[in-house]
Amino acid sequence: MDIELLNNWNPWWTSKEVPNILKGRTRSINHLIFKVLKEKEVIALTGIRRCGKTTIMYQMIEVLLKSFNESQILYINLDDELLKKESLETIYTTYKQYKNPELPSFIFLDEIQNIDEWERFIKKYYDLNEKVKFVVSGSSASLLKGEFSTLLTGRNITFTIMPLSFREFVEFANVNYNNDHNNKTDYKEITSADKIKIFHELVSFFEYGGFPEVYFKEPEIKKILLKQYFDDIIYKDIVKRHNVNAKKVIDLALYLLTNFAASFTIRKIRNFTGLSIDSIKDYISYVEDSYMIILVDHFSYSLKEQATLTKKVYTLDCGLRNTTAFKFSSDIGRLAENIVCVELKRRGENIYYWKGKSEVDFVIKNNDNTLTAINVTYSDKIDNREIAGLEEFSRKFTKTKKMIILTKDIEEKKGQIHLIPLWKWLLH
Repeated sequence: MDIELLNNWNPWWTSKEVPNILKGRTRSINHLIFKVLKEKEVIALTGIRRCGKTTIMYQMIEVLLKSFNESQILYINLDDELLKKESLETIYTTYKQYKNPELPSFIFLDEIQNIDEWERFIKKYYDLNEKVKFVVSGSSASLLKGEFSTLLTGRNITFTIMPLSFREFVEFANVNYNNDHNNKTDYKEITSADKIKIFHELVSFFEYGGFPEVYFKEPEIKKILLKQYFDDIIYKDIVKRHNVNAKKVIDLALYLLTNFAASFTIRKIRNFTGLSIDSIKDYISYVEDSYMIILVDHFSYSLKEQATLTKKVYTLDCGLRNTTAFKFSSDIGRLAENIVCVELKRRGENIYYWKGKSEVDFVIKNNDNTLTAINVTYSDKIDNREIAGLEEFSRKFTKTKKMIILTKDIEEKKGQIHLIPLWKWLLH
């Protein structure tokens, strides 16, 4: 193997410069990742393509270069067609022979799902107690399934990386707000000018989403990039990986993205795509596996009942949806609901929806077995059905501890229901 293939991906070996589109900025999750960087366990970064996994790897490399020699760090992008032709064993041996025969190594394997049996390679060196730390990334949820979970259980620490949160979005825009997360945030200190900026950023967040590289581009370029991301996910993470019909996958993905923040049935999808029921189920799992969508179950204490009721679908990024799917004038409320869904997933909540005579957008099962019910309305005029849904739910489920309506800018308490502005809830 030619060492030049590795030189191209490791510029710090000569210039000590590390590529990083987030120069001077860090993600909220970074402090957790950096905390385990020098531990033995394999670090696995998973998440949708282009969400920032590679940038976080580069930021980790920048941290390591402060304490270790540049030759001790190897980065491999396994989207590179030339590198994919080589075995990991060959790549590692070449690196050790030419660059670092004796010192401990930090090996970064980006888009690892492109290489077969990578788990066995890592397990071998892990179990041999080699002086090597592995950091891997992948754009597929199945990275954590199958061989990986079997071979590397107890040997890995996994982080799911998502596009920028609204809090990160606002901080990147240098908008002032009290972000002392150890105390209750006093939003009364925000000036009217800063509040206007927050709303401006929220509109942009609704429209273009939170992919890090998209954030820095002009509007016309944002749309081009987002369309390219959609195509890359479809063709690289679904069609090529599962050897399925590209047009049918696109039809299915566009149907789900167009009908986001709503329940769906297999029958309607069959009528739209012409796929069989079994194929639809498989294709939905592939799209979900690529992190493009989030599926939310109906809340019930009965698992059998939960399995038979329809699911709701959300998109991981509003910008991805807005650029590719059909848009309607009434979408602002659904975009707000979608952003709440993604934020709840980011916070690690187990979320459901519920529907009786009225509806509850999100039900959270708390650690103490109580429930939180949330409705989202991006308006300052609260429809009675938003209140009725929460009240109906709390009567049926007596363990309901908290009821919340996320509004555009109203903050008050109506009985047992807390009305909180969406922007404030997202920033807290």
